[in-house]
Amino acid sequence: MDDANLIHQGSCHCGAVRFTVALPDHLSGTRCNCSICAMKGAVTVYAPLEDLTVTQGADTLSTYSFNSGVAKHHFCSSCGIHCFHQTRSMPDRYGINVACLEGMSPFDFAEVLVVDGVNHPNDNGGLRRMAGMLRFEPATG
Repeated sequence: MDDANLIHQGSCHCGAVRFTVALPDHLSGTRCNCSICAMKGAVTVYAPLEDLTVTQGADTLSTYSFNSGVAKHHFCSSCGIHCFHQTRSMPDRYGINVACLEGMSPFDFAEVLVVDGVNHPNDNGGLRRMAGMLRFEPATG
């Protein structure tokens, strides 16, 4: 774990699953347009596998994997919230659902890069493409 990283507390919606994760002070949120990510809609930030520790409810976590079987999507079997997933393109990292982190929100990011998971880098010679950009502008007045 890098000294510049801060420890963040995270949990699912019902609180059955709790975890800590070390993340850098400056974060960029991303989304993906692959079939599962498009459906769950999570904004994610990334950390090495060893920087995330499940502190409660490991037995409550369920895992979903499909297609190549490399990505492991971990969610609470009680409330159904996607907490984090081991990514296919970077299997040494977790993509953490920002909405599960205390004091953090997907709406904290003015812009969120959407990566092209439909045309996954592992399927097209390693080329990582951008599918678009999501923007959040708070309502005024």
